[in-house]
Amino acid sequence: MSGTMPEVWIAAADGDLIRADAIVILRLDKTGRLTVQLRDEAKVSVSLLEGSAGGGNPPADFHRQLIRMIAEVADSGSAQVISARHVDGGWRWISEPL
Repeated sequence: MSGTMPEVWIAAADGDLIRADAIVILRLDKTGRLTVQLRDEAKVSVSLLEGSAGGGNPPADFHRQLIRMIAEVADSGSAQVISARHVDGGWRWISEPL
């Protein structure tokens, strides 16, 4: 994010944090693995969610839900971190202040 917009960070599967504005491609495959490609010359891909046999796969629109969440928290006025959580039998994006 730039200027006066707050920073939005996404928690990766390995615990790293990725700035939302560095993401250029989101991919959700049939196994429930959600990866992002970062805006850089190396075209680095990072896994945000590995999927889970025990917890089930996220919904088919989970990557779209992340885009909506990024837009919502960007308007919050404060730096936020977003992470995927398995809650009450389903996958959800959760945001919290940094």
